[in-house]
Parts: sequence; C-alpha cells; structure tokens
Amino acid sequence: MSAAPVTRPVPAQRVLRLLCMAALAVLVFVPLLFVLLQAVFPQLAQGSLAQPLGHWRTVLQDPAILTLTGNTLRLGLAVVAVSALLGVPLGVLRGLFDVPGAKAWDLLFLVPFMIPPYIAAMGWILLLQPAGYLQQLSGLHVAGLLFSFQGVVLVMALNLFPAVYFAVSRSVQVTGARLGDVAAIFGASPWRAFARVTFPLALPALAASLLLVFAAAIEEYGTPAVLASNAGFFVLVTGIERRFSDWPIDLPGAASLSVILMLLALGAYLAQRWVTAGRDYATQTGKPTVAQPRPLGRWQVPVLLMFVAVATLATFAPLFAIAATALTGTLSGGLSLDNFSLRHFEALFADGSAALVALRTSFALAIGAALLTGTVGLMLAYVVVRVPGRASTLLDGMSILPNAMPGIVVAVGLILAWNQPWLPVTPYNTWVILLLAYACLLLPYPVRYAHAALRQLSPHLETSAWVHGAPFRVALWRIVLPLLAPSVGAAMLLVFAMASRELVASLLLAPTGMQTVSLFIWRQFDQGAVGQGMAMSLVAIALTCLLVGLANWLQIRYGRRSG
Repeated sequence: MSAAPVTRPVPAQRVLRLLCMAALAVLVFVPLLFVLLQAVFPQLAQGSLAQPLGHWRTVLQDPAILTLTGNTLRLGLAVVAVSALLGVPLGVLRGLFDVPGAKAWDLLFLVPFMIPPYIAAMGWILLLQPAGYLQQLSGLHVAGLLFSFQGVVLVMALNLFPAVYFAVSRSVQVTGARLGDVAAIFGASPWRAFARVTFPLALPALAASLLLVFAAAIEEYGTPAVLASNAGFFVLVTGIERRFSDWPIDLPGAASLSVILMLLALGAYLAQRWVTAGRDYATQTGKPTVAQPRPLGRWQVPVLLMFVAVATLATFAPLFAIAATALTGTLSGGLSLDNFSLRHFEALFADGSAALVALRTSFALAIGAALLTGTVGLMLAYVVVRVPGRASTLLDGMSILPNAMPGIVVAVGLILAWNQPWLPVTPYNTWVILLLAYACLLLPYPVRYAHAALRQLSPHLETSAWVHGAPFRVALWRIVLPLLAPSVGAAMLLVFAMASRELVASLLLAPTGMQTVSLFIWRQFDQGAVGQGMAMSLVAIALTCLLVGLANWLQIRYGRRSG
C-alpha cells in the first residue's frame, strides 16, 4: 500500500522546488540550450542571430561529417555486439549455474569497469606493440590487430562488457532461474524454458545494459584518440575535439557534431524503450527469491576455462601492462629484475611534484562535485517524490537528461554558454567550469539513489514531526536526511570516484596551467613519460576500486538495515 504524498508545508516546498529549478537550469539546461542555439545560429559567438540553420546544408553535404557519423554508429554497434557476445553467455552461466568461485569472478569482472578506458588502451599498446611485453615473453606481437577497427572494438568491449554481465546475471539469478524451473516442472525442455521464460524476463535488464554500452562507446574519447586515430578511423567525439583544438576554431561545426552525437544517444534510448515495450513481466509472487543454482556437471571445466580466458583478457592483461610499466625504470630495459624500480612512484609523491598538485586538484574538484550533486540530488528527489505535480515531473525528466548528453557535448555547451562576450562575470577559464561539468555529467547518480531510498521512506514520519511542532527544515535535517544518508553517501562516493578520473571535459575546459589526474596521465603519455603516467594510473585505479567497494558496502549495510 503506497503512502500518501506529503502536501505541507506548501511555502517551504515551493521554495525547495524553485531552488531545484535554478540548479537544473545552471547545471543542465544552460549547456544544452547553448549547444542547440549554436547549432541553429552559426554566428551566435559574435552576438548575431543571423542566417539561422544556414550552415546545415554545408554540414550535411560534407562527406567528412557523414563519415564521422557513420564511423561512430558503426563503432557503437560493434562494441555492443562484442559486449553482448561476451557478457550474455557469462551472465547466463553465472545466474543459472553453480560456477566455482562465482564471487571472485564478479570481482575480477568489475575491475575492467574501474579502469579508465584511455588507460586500458595505453596498457594494450604497451602489451601488444612491437617489442612490447607480449613479444618479450613469447616472441610475438599483434600490433596489426590492435591498431585497427577490430582492435578498437575489442579493447572497448573488454572494458564495457561487465555492464552486460552484471545486468544479465542478476536478472537471471533473481527471477528467471526460479520461473524457468517452474516451466521445467510443467514439461518444458531446458532450452524451451530458457527461450520462453528465463531470457524474456532478462530482456529489460539486457536492453538497459546494451544502451549503457552504446552510449559509453559513442561518447568515449580516449580509446578512439589513442588507437583509432592511428588507424585513420575518426569518430564524432574526436571530430568535435579537433574543431576546438585546430585553428581556426569551428564553433558551429562543433555544435553541429554535438547535436548529431546527442541524437544518436537519444535514438539508442528510444530503441531500448521500443525493444522493451510490452515486455515487462510481473511475477505476481511478491519479492523475488534467488533460485538454487544448477550444477555444471561435465561442463564445469569448459565453463571455468571460458571465465579464465575472459578474465585474462579483460582484467589481467591490461593490469599487467599498467603495473609492469609503472614498476620498471625504463621501457627499453624490458621485463627484468634489474629494471625493477619504484622511481616513478617516488617522482609522483616528491614534494612539489606536478602529480601531487594534480591529485590535490582532482580531489578538491571531486569533493566539490560530490557535495554539489549530493545536495542537489537530494533536493530533487525529495521534490519529485514528495511534491507531485507537472513541475516535479519536468524536474524528474531534466534530472536524467545528462544520461543522453555525452561528456563532450556538456563541455561544448559550457564553453558556448559561458564564453559569451556580453557576460560581466563568467566561470569560464576557472576551476568552477570544471565543477559545473562534473556536476552535470554525474547528477543522475545521486538523484536515482536518493529517489529509490525516499520511496521506501514513509511520509508519515515527517507528518508526525510537523504535528508535534517541528519546522519543515528540522524534519528534513533530523529525520529525512539521516535515513537517506547511506544511499546518498554511496552515490557521492561514486561521483567522487568518477569525477576524479574524468577526461574529455577536463581536456576541453581545464584552465591553462591546471592539471587534474586524468590530464596529468594523458599529458605524460603524450610527452613520452609513460612510466609516470602508468604509476599515476595505478593510484587512480586503486582509489576508484576502493571508493566503489565502500559505496557497495554502504548500500549492502543500508539494505540489511532496511530489511
């Protein structure tokens, strides 16, 4: 039985809703609006609204634009296909069968998701290039495969397939396996039970995970820039970056490509909705229970070999290359005990080093982004859940809009919005612009976490406090906030981890002379100081895994307490 929404005190709720509108306007609506305005009015940067849409004929007739769009779509679909090829079988096996060491495999498959893609790409280069680690160990190299479209797809899929694996395994494990057993009891063969019951129940989770993979693939900058560009394969993200980095700067072109990229992301979202429309199934049995996993029997060894092969490629191979580079004195010295060294880490943590400055800058910005998104996300969730109405529905829709806005689109929108000559004060070319970018990109996480937790919290707790004379702010501070703190805290830890490693917005928006962790790593790679770059990468990966593990622990502890 659902609780009635809270309707008082009306003045305080209106103030809170106005604050949410103002926050979303600055964080989300303004950058999106200016991307669209620049795409419509090519002379917007000069303060003119002349010739609306006048450049679009040239844009659409430019074969380079069509090539970039086609390459982006081709790359996204190929990464989705390979991720599904890896993630679906492994996820089904994990969900249905008693795989030895199941929790260990979950942990190993989580690690690739925690490695920033541009770092994983550099690890694969060091592993597979001529005279790379693979050739040093085996005498072979496969640089021809790596620096090709197929290599780019494989590297990106190995980084993203865990999203499919976890979505499918959890969905199959919780509901599909149990109802598949029921179908078998009524005479269905194992394959028929899987095709008619288990797989349809997992379809919504699979579609959502593939949407995530597609969106991440088309908006990823690091891997295409590191690998694909060497193969002459350019995509929309690299095209947008080149229009900002090459002189003369092409603002209308960058905005037009940003709109195309956003339309691709939106199209993927609509396609996912179409695939899952009418395919949501209610089990009618209350809370789902996990079915007893089936024994693998004679298939145990082949299944374990499959898990070992994927874990070796997705987790151990890039981590080995990253760690080997970080722990060797020189690349030319190769893999030998004489070349073992901690000098790259010593250089990182030396007094006054650029790495320490980058760490402090990233930590400060990530803390700021976590606090900002946590505060705004909590207010938004409260307004959406407790103050129903059209305005609240609009706020809810705007809060998830960043999911359809790739990072480079947000960066372009912030540049266009805050680099106008008529502005008396602007955050452009300051650290504030980076904070706005991180907050926009990562806002959906605290909103969704707080939204889910708040729906489980009865509004009668607040009503009781008001009846006993507590003001609105006291009820929020003393009742609602403590109960939501674990969920919002977990989301803020995720925001911190993701903000501290964000690359594409940092590349476009960081003021001159400012370095973040991602920029430090990227520039070390660019300058040939690969050892220091990989040492910093290990620090970033360890920090990300630690914070994600802490967030997961908070969620589990909160879930047990709620249960």
